[in-house]
Amino acid sequence: MKLKTISCILAASLLIVGCSKDKEPEEDKPVHKKVEVKEETKYTYPLTGQSTEGEVNKRPVAVMINNHPKARPQSGLQKADIVYEMLAEGDVTRFLAVYQSEEPERVGPVRSARDYFIELAKGLNSIYICHGYSPDAKQLLDAGYIDNLNGLFYDGTLFKRDNSRKAPHNSYITFANIEKGAEEQSFNLEEQPKGFAFLSEKEEKSLEGEAATNVTVKYGSHSFDVMYKYDEGKMQYTRYSDGVQTVDKDTDEPVLLSNIIILEAPHKIIDSQGRRDIDFSAGGNAYLLQEGKWNTIQWQFNNNVITFVKDGKEAKLVPGKTWVNVVPDKPGLESNVTFQ
Repeated sequence: MKLKTISCILAASLLIVGCSKDKEPEEDKPVHKKVEVKEETKYTYPLTGQSTEGEVNKRPVAVMINNHPKARPQSGLQKADIVYEMLAEGDVTRFLAVYQSEEPERVGPVRSARDYFIELAKGLNSIYICHGYSPDAKQLLDAGYIDNLNGLFYDGTLFKRDNSRKAPHNSYITFANIEKGAEEQSFNLEEQPKGFAFLSEKEEKSLEGEAATNVTVKYGSHSFDVMYKYDEGKMQYTRYSDGVQTVDKDTDEPVLLSNIIILEAPHKIIDSQGRRDIDFSAGGNAYLLQEGKWNTIQWQFNNNVITFVKDGKEAKLVPGKTWVNVVPDKPGLESNVTFQ
C-alpha cells in the first residue's frame, strides 16, 4: 500500500515538473508596451507665418510713424511684422507699423492719427499708438473705438522727445513704456489677430510670376517715391525712400521684406487742410511681390482687415515681413507702379 502511494506521488511530481518545463516563467516573458508618439505642436506668428517655440499670446501693437524727410531714418521699422504706407496730407505718406513677433527697443518718430489708419489697427486687434489726431480720428478715439495711447496726454512721460530733432519729428516711445501704459489702462495684452495665410516650403519653391527685381511706387512727390530692390542672396526685398535705403536710426539694420503688396483704393480730399478719406469698402486690384516675382491679385476689406485674393482664394504670403503700399486708384496701379 505504501509502495503504491509513493509511486503515485512520484508520478504526480514528474507530471508537475514536465508541465513547468513546457510553460515559460512569467517573469521571462517579453513585455510589449504600446508607445504613444505625440505629434510636435507647431506654433507660428499669425502676421508673419514664422515659427516660434511656444504658443503666441501677445496682442499686436500698431504705431503711427512719421515719414517726413526730417523724420528719417526712423526707429523700429525693421522689427514690424507688417507696415501699411498711405498718404496723409498732400503727397506725404505715413506708416502704420504693426508689431507682434518682434519688438524694437524704441519706435518713432510717432505721428498723429488718421481714421483710416485706426480702422486697420482695429482690424488687427491692436493697441494703437499715436501722437495727436485729425478731427475724424479724434471722434473715434474719444468714443473708445480702439485701445490707444496718445502722446498728447503722455508727452514727457511715456513719450520722450529726441533732442537731435525738432517737433513734430521727434516723439518716440519705448516698448517698455507701451507695456507700462497698457497695464495702467488695463488693456488686454493677450488678444490675437486672425492673421494671414502663408505658403508651405513646397509651395514656396513653385512660385511663378513676372520678374520684379526693381520696383518703383510713385506717390506724387519724388521725396515720397518708394523703390524696392530684390536681394537674391537673402531672398528678400530692401526698401528705399527718395533713393536712400530704409534702415534703423539706432542700429543701422535694414528693412528686409518677404512680401510687398501694392494696392489701389479711392482717395478723396475732405477739408481745406488737405486731409483725405481712403475708401476700403469696395476692394480692388493689387500687385503681390514675392521672391523677385510679381502677380496681379485682388484685395477685399473684411472686418477691417485688408485680405488678399487670387483666383477666388486667399492669396498666400511667404513667411516673413510684409509691406503694404496703398496708392490712389486714379490714375491707378499701372501709372503708379513701374517694374524693372
